Amino acid sequence: MHLHKYEKIWLTFGFAALIIFLSVVGVSAFHQGHTPSGGLQKVDPENLEATPPFDDPGVHEKEDGSYEVVVIAEAFGYTPSEIQVQAGAEVTFKVTSKDVTHSFSIVDTNVNMMVVPGQVNEKTHTFEEPGTYLIVCNEYCGGGHHFMSTEIEVVE
Repeated sequence: MHLHKYEKIWLTFGFAALIIFLSVVGVSAFHQGHTPSGGLQKVDPENLEATPPFDDPGVHEKEDGSYEVVVIAEAFGYTPSEIQVQAGAEVTFKVTSKDVTHSFSIVDTNVNMMVVPGQVNEKTHTFEEPGTYLIVCNEYCGGGHHFMSTEIEVVE
């Protein structure tokens, strides 16, 4: 097969551009510490009641004024069902599932996590405005999926 001179030039340019692009993306991801989301911590979904921090789900205030919210997603609901935090405080959500794949999405924020049985997903967010924020499941998880929601109350 014979390639014309211009075809060789454009093929060389294309491969060089691809190599440069992939190198820039790889180096910048490594430099900024990007890692795959979730799945880095593992838990036994059948033994959550004995596995810290999921043995005590709920809102826990830390010494520095930030909050850790430990959440278990299960058949058509979240445990705890009531979450209340202070406006302006940093909130770290630690979420896992007991049964099937769910999601943990807080409407009007950038918090949107897959909740996979046996994996712990973590996201930190600061609620600047007081109010009530809706948490929904965006992954179809069974017949009662449309009932799976809860709220976060952010108080002054």
